[in-house]
Amino acid sequence: MILTAVTKTQPDVALEAALAAGQRVFGENRVQEAQGHWSGRRDAPGLELRLIGPLQTNKVADAVALFEVIETLDRPKLVEALATEGAKAGRAPRVLVQVNTGAEPQKAGVPPEEADALVAQARAAGLTVEGLMCIPPADEAPGIHFALLRKIARRNGLDVLSMGMSGDYEVAIRFGATHVRIGSALFGERNRGETPSVD
Repeated sequence: MILTAVTKTQPDVALEAALAAGQRVFGENRVQEAQGHWSGRRDAPGLELRLIGPLQTNKVADAVALFEVIETLDRPKLVEALATEGAKAGRAPRVLVQVNTGAEPQKAGVPPEEADALVAQARAAGLTVEGLMCIPPADEAPGIHFALLRKIARRNGLDVLSMGMSGDYEVAIRFGATHVRIGSALFGERNRGETPSVD
């Protein structure tokens, strides 16, 4: 199981402390903030940056240049944009398909019943689909959502499950999470002025 340290809204001193402690896998919510965080730190040995927030198509070029993994592939248009930009840049990030397991209209993610088709489309476009990601509804037991994600992953032959955050990572691990996204449990409470999306 891999710990993804969620560094959105964190100051440079927190990033430096995490790097000094040996943490090498980091999750960022926004492309622009990630550029500010990591532009001078890309030479850290073994560093892996993962985009865990929604990706707009007009930010795809920047995302392809910066991230090793994009966890939020959730629509056909984004498949096309990532495939095109990856070919142009000669550098294609690995991807996870984000599944909106709770069918929440305010959240990104492909509906569960459309996940298989999106995985197939991404593979056909030449993207390296490693697995799936989800963010369960805050007011529901997370286990049923983690079980659903695991079921979709298994029928698509996918091994990576990015699921579980500071409040539910132990449940996620029991359901087979390979990556957990931890922010507040590592760095303390963040600024709650923005919409909660990954931690």
